[in-house]
Amino acid sequence: MRFCEVFEKLYGIIDERKRTLPEGSYTASLFKKGEDRILQKVGEEAIETILAFKSGNRQDIVYETSDLLYHLFVAMVEKGVTLDDIAVELERRMK
Repeated sequence: MRFCEVFEKLYGIIDERKRTLPEGSYTASLFKKGEDRILQKVGEEAIETILAFKSGNRQDIVYETSDLLYHLFVAMVEKGVTLDDIAVELERRMK
């Protein structure tokens, strides 16, 4: 699966979990706990990502970056920010 396809699929799954809040879903539990918990997780994962980069361990960098992106997507879904919104902004910056 290509990078963009993975992001779109993950975003869709997160969005669906917010709408349905299935029992036993970690993602649903974040939405149930609310914005403060979601943002706390983004912060925690950002710190862990920085530490992974500082350590230089490639496997840790990939793992922690993945965690950070996942939690950012949860925050985005919580606020109704789409991948297209981000793409438009990034394209604007490339000019």
